[in-house]
Amino acid sequence: MEKVEYNLDQVDLQILRIMQQNARTNNADIARELGMAPSAILERVKKLEHKSVILDYHTQINPDALDQKMLSFIFIKSHDNIGDQRVGLLLAKIPEVLEVHDIAGDDGYLIKVRTSDSGGLVDLMRNTLSQIEGIISTRTTIVLETVKESHKLVIPNS
Repeated sequence: MEKVEYNLDQVDLQILRIMQQNARTNNADIARELGMAPSAILERVKKLEHKSVILDYHTQINPDALDQKMLSFIFIKSHDNIGDQRVGLLLAKIPEVLEVHDIAGDDGYLIKVRTSDSGGLVDLMRNTLSQIEGIISTRTTIVLETVKESHKLVIPNS
């Protein structure tokens, strides 16, 4: 895998901090906060997007509002060879699967799923996961309560 050099300067890091806090912050507000021209901010944001520093913009939705109250993590053992991600790619297509991680250790994958309840989880496992050829076994951990869940990264000061 090729190592990418991002070469972020202090202004880039400040822009990332502001945008990570609120992706809806417009260029004029960022420019005002940093004492720059809005056009300069727009150009820097476009460069950050082009260099794949900024990957996407998301809206965080309360899962309870959509009756997706059950959060689970499922460890999956598969027949995939090292470097083969066939099972992982199939897991990634399942709508209830929020994250797919190819992990070290006995299990090949760790997935994060949201369902309405235990019945939804059972349905997902019986009718979806069981149909994926190559899955040997699963081990499920059900979350009782979430203390912290965030996608925000630590942005260095320098």
